[in-house]
Amino acid sequence: MDAWLEFAKGPLFRFSFAIMLLGLTRVLILSIINGFEAKGKAREKKLPMNYVLKLTFGFVFPIRSFRVKPLYSVISIIFHIGLLLTPIFLFDHALLFENSIGISWIGLTFSKYFADWLTIITIIFGVILLLLRFSNRASRSISRKQDFIWPLLLIVPFLTGYICGNSEINPDTYKAFLLIHILSGELIFLLLPFTKIAHCILMPISQWITARSWKFAPYSPEEVSIALGKEGEKI
Repeated sequence: MDAWLEFAKGPLFRFSFAIMLLGLTRVLILSIINGFEAKGKAREKKLPMNYVLKLTFGFVFPIRSFRVKPLYSVISIIFHIGLLLTPIFLFDHALLFENSIGISWIGLTFSKYFADWLTIITIIFGVILLLLRFSNRASRSISRKQDFIWPLLLIVPFLTGYICGNSEINPDTYKAFLLIHILSGELIFLLLPFTKIAHCILMPISQWITARSWKFAPYSPEEVSIALGKEGEKI
């Protein structure tokens, strides 16, 4: 077990972290390239930046959703805050990064008391979000399997980490939970660039890409009318 833990905390951690960084960088670069390609094909080259900024602000800070689904919105936002802040500013994680890749922010880490409460809140709110999605027919009908699997996978490292840090268990059980904690986190690293969760890196430019890409290329209307057998007719 000790050998597995050393491997998971060392080479496997560096490998999974590198794959995540390289994969997310690739997604970002390809998205920007696609946005500029869409601009080149569009008849209308100008893009109202005020409109794009408004869309971006509304996406990053979903104020409108508070009016439609206030409870769901609050729970979702707090859950995402916990997902981001807890792993980054937990002392043990900062120490792992320092030992593995030489980058340190230990001085900025949370106190154990605050980190524990943020972990508990993240777990509870993650379960609530999963239940709300599963119980709502409209949400369930448009959800894919990964939409249900991802919240469960994201909760695993929080739950196992809390158990390791706050439970009096025998050394073998502790090592088993710690190994699950590390491996589940590294699995998330590996999956991030290849799933919908990659939007975390695209968020600042996602609305620019959407506004730029959803434009017809030259002669697209004519090609659509031909495909529909409506050539020469007003559509």
